[in-house]
Amino acid sequence: MGYVLRATASNGDIRLFMAVSTDIVEKARKIHDLSPTASAALGRTLTAGSIMGLMLKGDKDNLTITMNGGGPLGNVVVCSNSKGNVKGYVSNPKADLPLNSKGKLDVGGAVGRNGMLTVVKDMGLKDPYVGQVPIQSGEIGDDIAYYFVVSEQVPSALALGVLVDRDTTIKAAGGLLVQMLPGANEMLGDIITFRLHEIPPLSSLIAEGKTGEEILNMLFDDMDLKIYEKIDIDYVCDCSRERVERALIALGRDELLKLKNEDKHIQMQCHFCDKTYEFDEKEIESLIDSAK
Repeated sequence: MGYVLRATASNGDIRLFMAVSTDIVEKARKIHDLSPTASAALGRTLTAGSIMGLMLKGDKDNLTITMNGGGPLGNVVVCSNSKGNVKGYVSNPKADLPLNSKGKLDVGGAVGRNGMLTVVKDMGLKDPYVGQVPIQSGEIGDDIAYYFVVSEQVPSALALGVLVDRDTTIKAAGGLLVQMLPGANEMLGDIITFRLHEIPPLSSLIAEGKTGEEILNMLFDDMDLKIYEKIDIDYVCDCSRERVERALIALGRDELLKLKNEDKHIQMQCHFCDKTYEFDEKEIESLIDSAK
């Protein structure tokens, strides 16, 4: 499990979300057997997804983040709910690249920069909200911050970090979203940008044992920092045999008959947790009856 701190600073002019997500990213790495670069890309997106999920208003609201910049990772997909629990996958979990010119994992190159970032929010309305922006760098944090500015008109900075150990396990992961609320002094943005550049990377601080509270205090202790709550988050897949059955029934009777005649056996694998669901000939016949 991980956690997110919800806080404000500068007399409420700044909204803050600080996530520590090491265990969540490690769980995703194990499930999908991710390469180091894939771990960094999916881990950053999972962390951002947790924060964005907690910004949803309704208990049953959820959102999906999708990025495809034309890079070797293919699609990066993360789903989150209003409790901040997440699940996700990348199309090519073994895709990896050499370190970039700064000696860091080349997430931008793996994601690619020729495509779109899409955020879909299902808030129980007739149609979901869909926000879409061009990918700026493929580094995830910059791209989601750009989404907030363009689609939601909220000036934002998002620092995301995943530190992969030599044995490919996740040593540390976390994220910090800073948003300027309406009426805030524009100079605050410059101050925050300077401070974020001056401190070590978030993942390094977390690896050293710093808590989310300590990191927020490093940055905002002199700016009327107020931490309101600490929310537990986790990697949770809500797939089930019943949901898979409903998806198969939705294919329709003709398609199910075709599958039965071709193989007499259906095997479905969940993208998010890799769990496999199998249906024999008798079970397929039962699905066909339900689809009439």
